[in-house]
Amino acid sequence: MNQLIVVALGGACGAITRFLVSSGLYQWLGRDFPYGTLVVNVVGSFLMGLLTEALILHRISIGMEYRAAILIGFIGAFTTFSTFSLETFYLLEQGSLSKAVLNIAVSVGGCLFAVWLGLLCCIKSLYLWNIALQ
Repeated sequence: MNQLIVVALGGACGAITRFLVSSGLYQWLGRDFPYGTLVVNVVGSFLMGLLTEALILHRISIGMEYRAAILIGFIGAFTTFSTFSLETFYLLEQGSLSKAVLNIAVSVGGCLFAVWLGLLCCIKSLYLWNIALQ
């Protein structure tokens, strides 16, 4: 149960940090390009690589709960793109170029499709809802 609590707290901190960074960048640079999302995804990917190496592979001595709070909670809420990047990097490192390319194509294409489908479903639902109310 303690692990769930620290992961939740890490997630809350990551989500708040993402909001503050993204909002600040959009106010500073405008909304003509997804600067906020790009920055949190790139920074999150960097942190995922750095902290995975430090906390897991080099076994820096902190408790498992705190590793989970940082890697799963904070970075997971800050950006899920970091996990995608780490897994793709591992595929490349293992020499699985075709799997890495497939992961990139399916992840990006699938997410774009899912966003489109979600938008479409919402639009259709609202359209049907408005017809039902008339």
